[in-house]
Amino acid sequence: MRTVNFLNLIRQDKRQFAVIGLGRFGRAVCETFHKNGYDVLGIDQDEKLVAEALADRVVGNAITLDSTDDNALREAGVFEFETVIVAIGNYLKESIITCLNLKEGGVKSVVAKVSSDIHEKILQRLGVDLIVFPEQEAGQDLAYRLTKPAIVDRFRLDCENSIVELLAPEEFWDKTLAELQLRKNYGVSVLAIGSEEKFKINPSPQEKISEGMILVLIGLNDNIHRLV
Repeated sequence: MRTVNFLNLIRQDKRQFAVIGLGRFGRAVCETFHKNGYDVLGIDQDEKLVAEALADRVVGNAITLDSTDDNALREAGVFEFETVIVAIGNYLKESIITCLNLKEGGVKSVVAKVSSDIHEKILQRLGVDLIVFPEQEAGQDLAYRLTKPAIVDRFRLDCENSIVELLAPEEFWDKTLAELQLRKNYGVSVLAIGSEEKFKINPSPQEKISEGMILVLIGLNDNIHRLV
């Protein structure tokens, strides 16, 4: 439930984020926040990376700071942010100390990139709210794309459950949702149906599936894989 609670928390009209670490991953996070209208503060101890982030306008503001120094974090106002992303996963010691500083400083939601299973376990013990393993997740996504081409997109809820956009199998064409009985036959629920241009949310059981249609499903990964 920690992931669900965290996602609910950051979706409550909060427009300010701090990202510590402006390498490739941290910069991508900053750029995505910034493009979507969120106020994001970029932080790194490398002055060059800070200058590049400001020059390229991927952040609202950026500062040079050693995040292992809790006094520096406090003076910069980082503890006032409700959500801070620690994107320095390749530096184990710095990542651990930074996360500890943030949790002890009262930051409500701490997100951290990790580079190993040990790193993940340590941050879990520190109470980090959301842990991401980009290299592992990228590898898993690539494998799914190559072996499950019918899955257009996928959002992992946890290690067992996902929401997926699935290209309707041929055996579903010209059948209604009532006829397919996906929950009974496959153990998945339909959230929406449609195309890339437009979707119908909570579709009627009488909606008919046609060639090229996309189904948005939620369920156990094992059940979803039975459809592809």
